[in-house]
Amino acid sequence: MAITGTSALGGTVKAAYDRYVEFALRSIPTYRAVVDKRPVAQAMPGSSVVFSLHAEMADKVSTLTEGTDPTATALADVTQVTVTLAEYGNVVTASRKLGELGFSDVDPAIANIIAYNMSSSLDNIIATVLDGGTNVLYATGGATPATSTVTTAADDVITGLDVRKAVAKLRGLNAIPRTGQLYAGYIHPDVAHDLRNETGAQSFEDVRKYTDANQMDVLNQATGVYGGAYFIETPRAIVLTDGVGAAIDVYRTNILGAQAVAEATAVEPGVVIGPVVDQLMRQRPIGWYALTGFSMYRQGAAYRIESSSSIA
Repeated sequence: MAITGTSALGGTVKAAYDRYVEFALRSIPTYRAVVDKRPVAQAMPGSSVVFSLHAEMADKVSTLTEGTDPTATALADVTQVTVTLAEYGNVVTASRKLGELGFSDVDPAIANIIAYNMSSSLDNIIATVLDGGTNVLYATGGATPATSTVTTAADDVITGLDVRKAVAKLRGLNAIPRTGQLYAGYIHPDVAHDLRNETGAQSFEDVRKYTDANQMDVLNQATGVYGGAYFIETPRAIVLTDGVGAAIDVYRTNILGAQAVAEATAVEPGVVIGPVVDQLMRQRPIGWYALTGFSMYRQGAAYRIESSSSIA
């Protein structure tokens, strides 16, 4: 008996496609949240914005003499920070043919990808600005602690001592905490693993034994609050292959107070739908644009911890 099946009418059986196309795995932009200094009374538009900070007078602890006028003290000149504005942007031009023939509607996808590219790009710009901070500590987890980026060895992992030291340094510099008494810590997940994996007195797990009755931070493997900082784990933390022999990944953890970074903006970042200018109206541009700039504002509000990771 002849069976008319898939082999006989194979031309009628085809692969089916899900018309919904997922996006790639994305890291969440987080660094722009630390930008909390912007112009208050900008005089006029300009290619750069100059911020000024007053210096404090030295304390006067000697007593006054009755009948004698005190000698006037001249104030020190202001210090200034310049933020230079620059154009940033990206664009995609989609063809009409793609829109007509593609099995999925590409226009919403392009808009989504452009918007994420804007947030991600600006976030990386700010992370690079933070990387230019002048206050640096080197992790003490190795047999011989590093003294520079290029001397960071594979065993120079972060410790709780490093976090507590960075927090103490910020407090010593009068840095204003970001939330209550806590500073913000931006840490790579590889480094957060080492911090949580440390053992001994005052280590992450040891502290959690006595402060977290349900041990949820340990069970969830979330760093949370530790050593005077609340931690945000992000793969956006800068990693350089600059350790010993230019072969060791060096991770940069930022511990931050208020007003570490300043921003000046002439055109807020935003999505731009460009004009269709070709003769047959087949090319449709969509992109993002910003005219903005970022710079370190208060060096005393930022400390960077450089370390390797045991799982690099």
